[in-house]
Amino acid sequence: MNKLSLIYLGSFFLITSLISFLNILYCYYFKIYFSLDAFVYLLLISLTISFILFVQEKKNTKPNIFEKILFVISGYLFIPLIFSVPYYFGNYNISFIDSYFESVSGFTSTGFTIFDNIKHIDESLIIWRSSTQWIGGIYFLFSIIVLIDIFDNNLKKSLTNFLSFNSKELIKQSIKVLILYSGITLFIFFILKLINLRTFDSLNLALTIISSGGFLPFNNIDAVLNSDFKRLIFSMLMLLSFFSIFLTYNIIFFKKKEPRVFLEDLNLLFYFIGLVFIFLIFFRFDNNFSFILFSIASSISNIGFSFNNIPSNIYFIFFILTIVGGSFFSTSSGLRFIKVFSLLKFSVNELLSHSKPNHIFKNKLPFINSFVLRTDIEKYFLSILIFILSLFFISFLLTLGGFSFDESFKIGILSIMNTVNSSMYNLDEFNFAFITNYSKIVLIIFMIIGRVEFITILIFLKKFLLKN
Repeated sequence: MNKLSLIYLGSFFLITSLISFLNILYCYYFKIYFSLDAFVYLLLISLTISFILFVQEKKNTKPNIFEKILFVISGYLFIPLIFSVPYYFGNYNISFIDSYFESVSGFTSTGFTIFDNIKHIDESLIIWRSSTQWIGGIYFLFSIIVLIDIFDNNLKKSLTNFLSFNSKELIKQSIKVLILYSGITLFIFFILKLINLRTFDSLNLALTIISSGGFLPFNNIDAVLNSDFKRLIFSMLMLLSFFSIFLTYNIIFFKKKEPRVFLEDLNLLFYFIGLVFIFLIFFRFDNNFSFILFSIASSISNIGFSFNNIPSNIYFIFFILTIVGGSFFSTSSGLRFIKVFSLLKFSVNELLSHSKPNHIFKNKLPFINSFVLRTDIEKYFLSILIFILSLFFISFLLTLGGFSFDESFKIGILSIMNTVNSSMYNLDEFNFAFITNYSKIVLIIFMIIGRVEFITILIFLKKFLLKN
């Protein structure tokens, strides 16, 4: 790896050191000694690794695409190894595989957990679970910055309105994103406090919401969000991980920007409002608007929180919403709205061109004021094809581990899309602690694949499969 990659990785281990130190202070202050030794180990290990990475003498050369991809994948493989220390060395007799599974699930913002009852673990470990999601969210945004060259011009354009990708300014731009990400986290925390959530819950939920994660600091969200007002506010907060974080920044701080740079988010807003109206008109949801809003916001942001009153006949719709995802530069997963919209527009234009051959149908995207090239469309189709093949492949692998096909298919989608939504898909009684180690390894692999983008994996494999 080059010098820049080492600095990036070292920075994340330094952040880990800081959070572990805060957990040590928390344990001492509240006299929680169950996980104290584990956090001391984590502090020493992460500090040592960050120091080693920072002092490495490497040439500051510009990395190629393969080196950038290798850096991102290495982070998703090895950072959770360090994150697993509090689980493994804590007083809960958690195996290494279970510890790594929980860490990867948190770091990829998926939300699968081996803990069937959160009340049985101490608060310091609960905070650590939420922290792994928060760090994973910022790592995901940094990964987009690092891998910007592999994306097409339309995706680049939606991001270069806010960031400079001059190699000399890359660290400066990353710090800018980190400060923004931290600021939005604090904003969410204070809003949750204003609706009378206790401080501990507000902190954990803020770390989870901004990262589009799925870990809860309690067993059931129903008891906490026990009013329409709380559910409505919470739904609005979940949308912060659906839209671009730069839109959030400009709304909160009233920054003036040209309207054209927010056209993608404006179309995302129309998309969200349209979904709400469709559900209100065509589906009964206990005649409760707050439940409709909450479920839609949770699905499109890939956070995965859900209530148990969702009609089973509309599960498939939430699957689709989960797959579509949100803004390109958000922490939500999915195929991305811009890709799905482009494919739909292209497909409609192709059909119309056959019925009206004398007309010219332009594949123009209104939200970025640009045209979609056929090469970009081919990339989008390839991404969907890889997603479908990956879904069937993981479903097949999970059936070998003892899952039913129905469970394999549902969990396969959730793992690739990095969301949990277990109760929404009749998986609320599913316990990941009791699945085989083989199945856990399969899920670990595909949680990482889902987070690093399918096209990234394809380029990475191409390096080994094709010499030229």
